[in-house]
Amino acid sequence: MKLPDTLELAMRNLRQSKLRNGLTTVGISVGVASLVAMLSLGVGLQQLATKRLAGSGMFDTVFVTSKQDFRGFDREEDRKDQHPEKAPLLDDAARDKMAHLEYVTEVEPEIRVMGEILYGGQTHFGFVTGLPMSARENEAFDSMQGKFFSRSDANEVILLKDFAQELEPKDPNGLIGKEVTLRYGEHQPLAADAQSSGSPELGAQGDGSNDGDDYGFSVVRKTQALRVVGIVEEEPYGGMRTVSRGRIFLPVDLTEKLNMAEFGDMRSPLRGQGKTFMTLTVRVKDPARVAQVQDAIKQMGFRTFSVLDATKSLRRFFTVLDLFLGIFGSLALAVATLAIINTLVMAVLERRREIGVMKAIGASDTDVKLLFFTEAGGMGLLGGLLGIALGFAIGKAINLGTGIYLHNHQLPAEAVWVMPAWLIGAAILFSILVSLLAGLYPASRAARLDPVQTLKYE
Repeated sequence: MKLPDTLELAMRNLRQSKLRNGLTTVGISVGVASLVAMLSLGVGLQQLATKRLAGSGMFDTVFVTSKQDFRGFDREEDRKDQHPEKAPLLDDAARDKMAHLEYVTEVEPEIRVMGEILYGGQTHFGFVTGLPMSARENEAFDSMQGKFFSRSDANEVILLKDFAQELEPKDPNGLIGKEVTLRYGEHQPLAADAQSSGSPELGAQGDGSNDGDDYGFSVVRKTQALRVVGIVEEEPYGGMRTVSRGRIFLPVDLTEKLNMAEFGDMRSPLRGQGKTFMTLTVRVKDPARVAQVQDAIKQMGFRTFSVLDATKSLRRFFTVLDLFLGIFGSLALAVATLAIINTLVMAVLERRREIGVMKAIGASDTDVKLLFFTEAGGMGLLGGLLGIALGFAIGKAINLGTGIYLHNHQLPAEAVWVMPAWLIGAAILFSILVSLLAGLYPASRAARLDPVQTLKYE
């Protein structure tokens, strides 16, 4: 038999039992829709997570800490280094060395302290953080009211909108251009003779230098006048960095100049080795060079972390998630496979005479098998197309319901369901393949029929 004749005969046979073949096709479409909806949900969640990480502006960032400060947080690293107490300190010398590494554009400390804003005779508490000038590129500042810092050490402040509403409930944007006063604790070192006298005597510098940290330090209350230059709707870097979890944002160089007392300052006098940083943020020129810079910093004896480390675990998680979603989505398709087998077996029983006549006039076993494979493939193709359409409708309903839920909780809508183009083609091919596999037994059974026996009682 020629291929056009086989296709024509297969389509005619499918049209003869419209109800039974239609129900089988619907079963296939439900199975495909279930599979597509599940896998598309996994793809959407993965893209959402990747988008949030990309929006955080951390793909080109390496976070550096000293092994002395974070013992026990990474047991694998601790096992590699038997003497973390001898690891190098994260001080100004280390910072300068990192700044001279190839592809490094900036090295800034992560500064986050508690402060007070004095405005209108009222005191308002909040965390103060230092932002580098590169933060201007973060998406959180795209919709900012006002402008970014003019310089890295300017006496300017950007406020989180929630905090600005505390200062000016009626018109928070009206704060832009006005002056507020920051009250904070300044880190001042003690003089060498304060240790023996037992009284806190400030060092002679009085300029915020930390050379006297070998003998301890005092926290002195200070104030600084600041001009409000901008109000930001949401936390920068998606709230995923220490400096983003604040309400009052200053230029990072200004925070260093003010020498604010930080939570980790107790380490320096206990060690007697001068000022050190809890965390340094190293920004890389090209995200493709992050791993190279990270390895160079590790060679210096420091512990590093980047989004590349997080994405490895994230990819592993979503691979397992997609596997389970695919398994559960395939259950309905497995049921549809049984329906295909049942439909084609019934067709063999009903068309014994037709098959006998075909074989009697010269049709080979291969021709009979090809006919049943064509019928199974036709149902698989049509079921796959209908399943894609049904799965698309389910996905849109999921996105709509998610958007309504997020809106009710005053959150921006997010697409948690995404159907990529490759999944459409893969679902159709998978549907046809499953249908062909389901047609193996009925086709073999039809090919084995003896034309003499089938026509004997006709």
